[in-house]
Amino acid sequence: MIKTLAKSIREYKLPSILTLIFIMGEVIIEVLIPFITADLVNNIKAGVDINYVLKTGLLLILMALISLCCGGIAALTCAKASAGFAKNLRSDMFSKIQSYSFANIDKFSSTSLVTRLTTDITHVQMSYMMIIRTAIRSPMLFIFSVFMAYKMGGSLATSFVVVIPVLIFGLLMVSQKAMPAFRRVFKKYDKLNESIEENVRGMRVVKGFSREDYEKEKFGFAADGITNDFTKAERIVAINTPLMQFCMYFNSVVILFLGSYLVISSGGLKVDVGQISAMLTYGVQILMSLMMLSMIYVMITISLESMKRICEVLKEEPLLKNPESPEYEVKDGSVVFKNVSFKYSKDAKRYALEDINLEIKSGMTVGIIGGTGSSKSSLVQLIPRLYDVTEGSVEVGGIDVRNYDINTLRDSVAMVLQKNQLFSGTIKENLRWGKEDATDSEIIEVCRLAQADEFIESFPEKYDKYIEQGGTNVSGGQKQRLCIARALLKHPKILILDDSTSAVDTKTDAFIRKGFKEYIPETTKIIIAQRIASVEDADMIIVMNNGKIENVGNHKELLQNSEIYREVYEQQIGGGDEA
Repeated sequence: MIKTLAKSIREYKLPSILTLIFIMGEVIIEVLIPFITADLVNNIKAGVDINYVLKTGLLLILMALISLCCGGIAALTCAKASAGFAKNLRSDMFSKIQSYSFANIDKFSSTSLVTRLTTDITHVQMSYMMIIRTAIRSPMLFIFSVFMAYKMGGSLATSFVVVIPVLIFGLLMVSQKAMPAFRRVFKKYDKLNESIEENVRGMRVVKGFSREDYEKEKFGFAADGITNDFTKAERIVAINTPLMQFCMYFNSVVILFLGSYLVISSGGLKVDVGQISAMLTYGVQILMSLMMLSMIYVMITISLESMKRICEVLKEEPLLKNPESPEYEVKDGSVVFKNVSFKYSKDAKRYALEDINLEIKSGMTVGIIGGTGSSKSSLVQLIPRLYDVTEGSVEVGGIDVRNYDINTLRDSVAMVLQKNQLFSGTIKENLRWGKEDATDSEIIEVCRLAQADEFIESFPEKYDKYIEQGGTNVSGGQKQRLCIARALLKHPKILILDDSTSAVDTKTDAFIRKGFKEYIPETTKIIIAQRIASVEDADMIIVMNNGKIENVGNHKELLQNSEIYREVYEQQIGGGDEA
């Protein structure tokens, strides 16, 4: 896990190392200052001249300034290193997610991925900051302070033998009790983010059904769960402060009592006032270093769960990979399914598709009809290799899709989904996802063919109209037409419309299909639809049922041979859809 995360440090190794160096300098000076101060106190008591006092005072000021500079520089380099590490880690995770197949993404919920990219990385960043700064500083300060305390105080330093074990034991017990609550929080963060995402995305539905109070209650329940766990954990961790103060005051009382006794009884020969002053300072340093170590332990333990969740994303191997010698050219838009069976995971009990044998010639228009759950979408998702077949093969242009370079294959296939995604930006910027260097005239042309030009021209900004995130400021039909225009701009060899005209009327649907014939006659067009009118003029219509191909033929043949097709047709005629 550490090796996986350490790869993201990269160019921030130097600031990390500089932080360690300057922290060492700061600690060494901090430990030496009480030693020099004690010597100064003893010499003043012995009656030294003012020049010695001034020289020693200037030396102490200089050491304090150097310590301050070391601490300041360490803070800057530490901040740069930790923030840079978090940036690289976030970038590495995002890049890894981009390489995932649909099957990989199915393993993680979108809200969980968002939490891992935000909250979890923040925790890891904080831990890294503490590791390269405080986790080095505190042990060094502890060791040097104990050494100097015994060097100066001798038998007086035995008070630490009692205080240190008590404090260590107490801090460990506090940390162990708090950890389970901290671990529970992360899973609850996922539920909280899920509640927020669902509510924001489905705000229109929430308001349409007047379910605001229910959503508030659901959000409140998730928020209360996090609050309760954090409160419990923080209440336990809060014991650190009184425990620390008790040990510090106990140590101070012991040192002052025994030290005063030794000064008086020995006349300053065994222990003098300067040593007592230094011992008090070293005692505070020792106890503060232990306190900081306990905080580091808590923070790292909290972050350990975040580290595991981040590593799960980074170590997840994409299930779809390029072959060793991939094909970089798709000859045409022909599609052949050979004995294809498919299920979404190895552990799935049933196949989504079974025994699919199908041949689609390049340039054909193919319609796919079937009830909900008949695996129409599963069938077409195998063509651009969004999933790999479980058995059999899918060929595009006469070559198995698994032998193509993935980007080459997907550049040759354009998919328009029923719930396709528009991104925040102008209409032009969204359409140029299909072709980055598309001219304005090309954009206008495809929008005309997709029947989108009319409503675009009605906007004051026209093609510079800003689309909100998810396309919330355009209607469902407008969004679908923009997505169709985006796909047309790609000039694909295969165009797949997955029920992507469901939100437009039949007249507009007919004009869009007419545009396909004029603009991309050589492109293979595969149209999944619920309306017979959308596919009745197709060269071939596929009727699917329960993951299998029930019938194949044209409109007239299926009216005679397919009971499912005929039933759908009669229902839609009776409902006036054709009219």
